[in-house]
Amino acid sequence: MSKPAAPLRGRAARLARLMPSTGPSTAARTPFVLLVVLLLGGGLITLLLLNSALNEGSFRLSELKRETTELTDEQQALQRDVDSRSQPDALERRARELGMVPGGSPAFLNPDGTVRGNPTEATAPPSPSPSPTPSTGAPADAGAPAAGTPAGPSGSVPPSGAVPATEPDPATASAAEITPPPTSPGR
Repeated sequence: MSKPAAPLRGRAARLARLMPSTGPSTAARTPFVLLVVLLLGGGLITLLLLNSALNEGSFRLSELKRETTELTDEQQALQRDVDSRSQPDALERRARELGMVPGGSPAFLNPDGTVRGNPTEATAPPSPSPSPTPSTGAPADAGAPAAGTPAGPSGSVPPSGAVPATEPDPATASAAEITPPPTSPGR
């Protein structure tokens, strides 16, 4: 067998006191190392979950931006449609298609109950008759009565029930010109 180690003296003894012994301290280090490994592993897993959540939010954000762009485009198209239908000439054309006529002179009621103004009945202008020479291409004046249409008192256009003196040619007249405009009952 080997002989027991002799006690260290001098410089070797001082170095031995500075260096920890390897026996009992190794067992005390194991729980600390496990704790550090668990903390690092938990931190990595937490970062992975956080990164996944941020990526999911980023994908949702890009999807919502795309949807917002599509809805904005649709809203702008609808606004252009509303604007085109709100133009005065489009409103007038649609009103005529529905059988509406321009109003006559309005009358106003004063707070004391008296009537101010002279109301007149709204009358439909005659339907435009086809021009004998279509090569001119100039539209007929909408405010003037058509040729051959009898004018009422003071140059006004006859009511819609009046029959014009000349009937339009059925081959050239459109269906809207041939059919009478609809009337609303009771008004």
